[in-house]
Amino acid sequence: MTGKDYSVLFLCTGNSSRSIMSEALLTVLGKGRFKAYSAGSRPAGVVNPFAIEQIRRFDSGFPVALMHSKGWLEFAQPGAKPMDFIITVCDSAAGEACPHWPGHPTTAHWGYPDPAQVSGNDREKQEAFGQVFEQIRKRVEQFVSLPLDWLEDDAVRREAVRAIAAQKL
Repeated sequence: MTGKDYSVLFLCTGNSSRSIMSEALLTVLGKGRFKAYSAGSRPAGVVNPFAIEQIRRFDSGFPVALMHSKGWLEFAQPGAKPMDFIITVCDSAAGEACPHWPGHPTTAHWGYPDPAQVSGNDREKQEAFGQVFEQIRKRVEQFVSLPLDWLEDDAVRREAVRAIAAQKL
């Protein structure tokens, strides 16, 4: 067994909500075992304030000021840190042609509805973000509880992250 920390990139189209919340949750729940990142195919350039609110509610000390919307090419260019896992969290990013990722990472799709598409008042939007945040939290908790030896075997870890995706939320 290694003392390796695993690098995980969460992808969404805008990198403003679901992928940002996923990055924050894995950073907190992974307790140093995982290094979480997020990016988008067409980054919005700003993090949704309702996503920031959910992160702050979960962990008031999380450095949300460091969260920013960024493009996925940052993680695909020569010299980029290879990822161990790449997980898409929105259907449109899952269907897009992705760049070649260094290191041949394990990939999976953990789809969630887009809470930013909810129309209504702030309370309704907060509720939508809260529901998606909880769905992400459940999957991330399952992910961080995987046995270390499963993560070291490519075939086993591929099956494990895809099984997490298949579970009902």
